Amino acid sequence: MGNLKIAVMVHSLRLGLAKGIEWTAGMGVSGVHIACCPGFCYQDLDLAGRKKFHKYLQDSGVELSAICAWGGGVDLGEPEGLDKNIEEGKRLLEFAADLECGIWQGHCGIMPHSSKDPKWARFVDSFGQICRHGEKVGAKLAIETGPEPPAVLMQMIEEVGSSALNVNYDPANLILWPARYMKDAGQAYDREKAFAEYQPVEGVKALGSRIIHTHAKDAMVFPGDERKEVALGDGWIDWPKYVSNLREVGFKGYFAIEREVGENPVADITKAIEYLRTL
Repeated sequence: MGNLKIAVMVHSLRLGLAKGIEWTAGMGVSGVHIACCPGFCYQDLDLAGRKKFHKYLQDSGVELSAICAWGGGVDLGEPEGLDKNIEEGKRLLEFAADLECGIWQGHCGIMPHSSKDPKWARFVDSFGQICRHGEKVGAKLAIETGPEPPAVLMQMIEEVGSSALNVNYDPANLILWPARYMKDAGQAYDREKAFAEYQPVEGVKALGSRIIHTHAKDAMVFPGDERKEVALGDGWIDWPKYVSNLREVGFKGYFAIEREVGENPVADITKAIEYLRTL
């Protein structure tokens, strides 16, 4: 059996929160990755409730790898609702700190690919405000990879200059997003070009120690330029190489299995657990 730290994104199981946690523990998996939802969010759980939930996880035999919030509906580069979003980001970091995982994973909008774009400065300021608060409360934001190449994301992190701004590396997204961009532009999918820019596996080296959490997810582009998430191990991600690259940069965090599609997520996630244990 391998020694990777494995977590399951509980909502991917479609069993409900309590049953999903129970199922994960029963599989001998040590981590759960939980999306904020009614009953599990900073608005519904006060400090006592957060401590109670943390103990519930301990008693269940699992630990929280990260909380998940902002699945794509928030863009920190847009002025509309920005002040509200920044304040919510601060509350999410407090939530993660109180739950003793200290990591909030989320999408935060589509960054421009050039720092000369006026939207770039708004991202820098927004991340700065949120992450300086994270430094105070002891929690980190792990931005999900996908919309921008790893090199662009690293440039943003360096410009913000906060230890609380980090990365949730999702290699599958680095296949899916450029395929989407090419299709939107009316271009045929060019795998060589997409992989050269977005580097699904090699991009780990660009982001290095800023990677604190990763999604174990796979994808490919089918004939006809149909981009699609597939079961772990069935897509284009070279998992042995990906794991090797993460080890090279010192990653010791969780591989959180995410399965957003498919008719039988429990079977797919079971397969993914078994596969990750071989690496």
